[in-house]
Amino acid sequence: MSFRRDTIYALSSGGLPSGVAVVRISGGAAFEACTALVGTVPEARQATLLTIRARNNEFLDNALVLSFPGPRSFTGEDCVELHCHGGKAVVHAVLAELDGIPGLRHADAGEFSRRAFENGKLDLVEVEGLADLIAAETEMQRRLAAEQSSGGLSALYMGWADRLTNARAMIEAELDFADEDDVPGSVASTIWADMRLLATEMEHHLDRARAGEIIRDGLKIVIAGPPNAGKSSLMNALARRDVAIVTDIAGTTRDVLHIDLDLGGYNVRIYDTAGLRETDEVVEREGIRRALKVMDSADLILFLEEIGTTSVPRMADDGVPKLRIGTKLDRHRDLPRSDHDLCISVQTGEGMDELLGRILDEVRRYAPAESLAIPSRIRHVENLRKSLTYIHGALASVTVDLDLRAEELRLAASYLGKITGRVDVENLLDVIFSEFCIGK
Repeated sequence: MSFRRDTIYALSSGGLPSGVAVVRISGGAAFEACTALVGTVPEARQATLLTIRARNNEFLDNALVLSFPGPRSFTGEDCVELHCHGGKAVVHAVLAELDGIPGLRHADAGEFSRRAFENGKLDLVEVEGLADLIAAETEMQRRLAAEQSSGGLSALYMGWADRLTNARAMIEAELDFADEDDVPGSVASTIWADMRLLATEMEHHLDRARAGEIIRDGLKIVIAGPPNAGKSSLMNALARRDVAIVTDIAGTTRDVLHIDLDLGGYNVRIYDTAGLRETDEVVEREGIRRALKVMDSADLILFLEEIGTTSVPRMADDGVPKLRIGTKLDRHRDLPRSDHDLCISVQTGEGMDELLGRILDEVRRYAPAESLAIPSRIRHVENLRKSLTYIHGALASVTVDLDLRAEELRLAASYLGKITGRVDVENLLDVIFSEFCIGK
């Protein structure tokens, strides 16, 4: 990352062309750059229609210009936004003009957000939530990201850290002023009971990490079964487009294909796999190996069988939820269906609504639509687990000196601080902010 004293600029809106393009400028020379482009700095936080001109006074565009004096800005620095027309030539001309102003440079990926973090405007959880909000494609992803970007999750973690700090303060008070009357109560009665309660709260919180992962990354559903059971046809029907090649030739599907669906506001990732059977054909055997591998990591398996077939091997009871689906219902209406959880026809659409309902029920079982102050990233979960380990250690060490137990609580608090960035996390910053696009 480049020097923080530089004034930076970038296109902060979406791809071009567009109706409106927002060019953001942040840093100590932002207002000087604004004056160079439009002749003045408009009143703070009031949109003003002004003309952008080049250094030779050539007209570039008419734009709405806003100024945000620091620290009351997104980055905490002086900021300017130019809301100009979103034509490629217009934006490129404005950016070229900014490039010619001394002391200005184009922003690195995520640099505006990084400055907001460094200036105390956002913590790391809020920054990551902002990145997820920009990338959100489903309603539940939006809600999860909004909870984190607005500070809801940070407030929870900081509240836990404050309780740990208070516990350490009480322990130190008992150690230093054990003979004084103004030390409130005993550590055993006032602190360790709260630490046991805190450990329980953190355990319940971690139990919901899987829900956060599924909302953010999607429930993993694998379509499996023998050749010609209708797997690729189901995949195409769910996608409402031709994703997989469909033929009557067994073994047509050789690789694992996937699509993402928005189902009831949840992201669902569905995989089509090679037909399961014994074969000596080398490429098909590799496809089957890949199919079995992706099935091992599935959250739900849709095992398809053509209604009336009897030679299909039963699925292993490996703990992965499964739906046994009879296919080609339009051809086999008079045959028994008791071997299947439900039957469908992708040709007529029969059973498809029930199938989608079953899938949605499964998603909601993993990730109920309630409070979304839950961990959604591996980084959060790992630090929460380490923090909880030290709390358990302090609670279990009843025969150990109080100062050693207080040290375990300090370490527990430090891992909570690593989640929000309240302690040293410099080695994480480049990774986190690299997820952002230029201009954010």
